[in-house]
Amino acid sequence: MCGIVGYLGEKNTKKILLDGLKELEYRGYDSAGIAVLENGNFSYYKAVGKLVNLEDKTKDYETKGFAAGIGHTRWATHGKPTELNAHPHLGESSYVVHNGIIENYANLKKELIADGVTFLSQTDTEVIVHQFEKNLKSCATAFEAFGKTISELDGAYAVLLVTKSEADTIFFAKHGSPMLVGTNKEGEKYFASSDTPLIGHCQDVNYFEDGDFGYVTANDIAIFNNDGVKKEAVFSALSQNKLSAQKDGYRFFMEKEIYEQSDVISDTLMGRLSDEKIIFDELDKSLFDGINEIKLCACGTSYHAAMSASYLFERYSKIRTSLEIASEFRYRSPIMSKDTLFVVISQSGETADTLETLKMAKKAGLKTLVICNVDNSSMVRLADACILTRAGIEKGVASTKAFATQVTVFWMLSLFVAKLRNSLDTNEIARQISLLREIPTHVKVTDEMHERIKRLSKRYLHGHGFFFIGRDVFFPLALEGALKLKEISYLHAEGYPSGEMKHGPIALADPELFTIALLPEHLHYEKSKSNVEELSARDSTICVISAIEFDKADDFVQISTCQDYMLEFFEMMIVVQLLSLEISIRLGNDVDMPRNLAKSVTVE
Repeated sequence: MCGIVGYLGEKNTKKILLDGLKELEYRGYDSAGIAVLENGNFSYYKAVGKLVNLEDKTKDYETKGFAAGIGHTRWATHGKPTELNAHPHLGESSYVVHNGIIENYANLKKELIADGVTFLSQTDTEVIVHQFEKNLKSCATAFEAFGKTISELDGAYAVLLVTKSEADTIFFAKHGSPMLVGTNKEGEKYFASSDTPLIGHCQDVNYFEDGDFGYVTANDIAIFNNDGVKKEAVFSALSQNKLSAQKDGYRFFMEKEIYEQSDVISDTLMGRLSDEKIIFDELDKSLFDGINEIKLCACGTSYHAAMSASYLFERYSKIRTSLEIASEFRYRSPIMSKDTLFVVISQSGETADTLETLKMAKKAGLKTLVICNVDNSSMVRLADACILTRAGIEKGVASTKAFATQVTVFWMLSLFVAKLRNSLDTNEIARQISLLREIPTHVKVTDEMHERIKRLSKRYLHGHGFFFIGRDVFFPLALEGALKLKEISYLHAEGYPSGEMKHGPIALADPELFTIALLPEHLHYEKSKSNVEELSARDSTICVISAIEFDKADDFVQISTCQDYMLEFFEMMIVVQLLSLEISIRLGNDVDMPRNLAKSVTVE
């Protein structure tokens, strides 16, 4: 999703902005730009495509002293990815960058055009800078004009604005889209939409709350709340570890992140397992008092992790569990009862639709819990309780280790709730905990496994589509396998419950239909096997993933013999991730930044 950076200081502003934007590339973008106000004059550059194009345009430009600079990577919402639509957007003497969507931009734009303003872009963002300059004509100060402008905007936004009338100032506002400011011992000010661009530059950061707006100068950080009341910045220490953001010799970040899953799951488990119970020190047991239902709400990959959790909560915790797609839930006038624990799942903690459902649940008086990878994110700050997945920085747009750690957390949480509700005996909980300890071993990628899948991938580059099929908890894994493949290979893929094939989809079966069949030894094996045989009888090309060899398969990927179906789940997860990776690489695609996608989806 769109990324923002800003800098106020005396160093090489161009380099700081471009380096910051590089740290946000993983979020996905289609154009980029910077604007620098130095000695009362603006220099600005925009480019479509990768940041290298912007770097090429700015190669002969350098800053020499104190400057105020803003930069942006854009993921198109209003208007196509063109240079004119790229940020920053220009008024007569001001520039603005913006993440989010201004919902009332059409009305504002109509009024501004009637006042004689000429628009250059198709974006909603451009109205901000023109509205600001309109207000500047009637307000006593630039800050008053900025505050008035922000009050006239509806929607989600993180905004940085610079103007010639206050050449030593950057104005900011935040509502529904993440942004933070960082400082260092030299008094410099850095802005960004996530932590990573600030690492190495700042020691302390302030995470803005919804409704915050204000300005920074060389000597001051002024923050005001939604009511215009000045508030103190609340700074926290910024981690300085960038090692996990490097590729470490892997071809793609996604490949590195698949290999990292053993280590990050160990981190997820650390300190949370005793011999007979799950330990979540971050949860007050009263969170579950009076709870008769768990409602899980998420989007995309996180939704698949939530679906996996729904099987575990009902099987182990014996509690009614419902599942919601956030983008649907927030618009359907749902019935929300206070005996429901509302759980949202998000890698970033900023996913717009999921965040809005969390706000709905809070407003309805429900207890809320977030499963998230990013501390201090919007969801973490808003929910009653939080469990961090500890997956570390995930730069590949197609999520891997975030999914793995989310499912791991949910497996633990289902046992935690089972202990509270006495729905599993002590011996069974102890057995499950011993299985949890084995996950890191089962997700280690062996050279033999990776080479097998690499060779296999060349047979699956064409055809009219893929079916990923599984039963029970392996159905959401099938959905996730199909999503990974379509995200990075651009091949059509669908996930189905194995038993549903005969209710319509089997009509597509022929040699050009590739079926990836998940056949766990310890869960509904014979049932699932018969579903695959139905496809085989209709000449579908079949790749079976299982511990047990299957003679009717065209291809067979053997996982190790496991003690439990959940360990089979994690081994099969590795296989479908690697298969998607290798197919995509053979097709020559940019695995880390697939077309049309963004890492953190902060628009609806």
